[in-house]
Amino acid sequence: MTRRTTAIAAALSLLPLGQPLLLGSTTALATAAVVFSTQAAHAQSAADYVNAGIEKGKRGDFKGAIADFTRAIEINPQYAIPYYNRGYAKDELEDYQGAIVDYNKAIEINPQYALAYNNRGYAKSYLKDYQGAIADYNKAIEINPQDADAYYNRGLAKYYLKDYQGAIADYNKAIAINPQLGLAYANRGLVKYKLGDKNGFCSDAKKAVSLGAQSPAKWLNSADGAWCRNMR
Repeated sequence: MTRRTTAIAAALSLLPLGQPLLLGSTTALATAAVVFSTQAAHAQSAADYVNAGIEKGKRGDFKGAIADFTRAIEINPQYAIPYYNRGYAKDELEDYQGAIVDYNKAIEINPQYALAYNNRGYAKSYLKDYQGAIADYNKAIEINPQDADAYYNRGLAKYYLKDYQGAIADYNKAIAINPQLGLAYANRGLVKYKLGDKNGFCSDAKKAVSLGAQSPAKWLNSADGAWCRNMR
């Protein structure tokens, strides 16, 4: 499945028309290609349920996906992937506490599971535990220093803690890793606006729009965005 982005707060309320959104990012469902079991028959059966759950998730049937991931766990309780995927599905259903429980278990089984740290941080952010979220993003980055999503999400958590320079530094890093990450430009621009750098905000907003980000596009095309739209 493709990466999901979900709005977690309105920002730039200083702008009279529209409220571009700061967005958080989870990493998509994991396939069952890697199985952490010595019992091949059970492992294969669990993997089948994982893959069935992924297909249901692609169709938006997250309750059905959870049922399949739960069955995979019953077959092989030491298989980290279905816990991770069930956490992702619970995120989609806005059961953030339940998602955290599943990410905890995935990490307990596989302490190097960077994606689980990233997604647990995402769930903690939704619950406004920004310090806890940053700790998880730090761990994801420690495991995988090329994880642009973790830098992006950590920047968002720092924004909510009013660490604006730290947020910009994380967005810079996310962009350096993935120059096509339009939302990172959008969010960096919002922080620059917060710091009074209107030109920097405008430049980042235009770049974000060129990469397909929808929220800044709506503002840029409005009457209130005319000053930026006409800036050369």
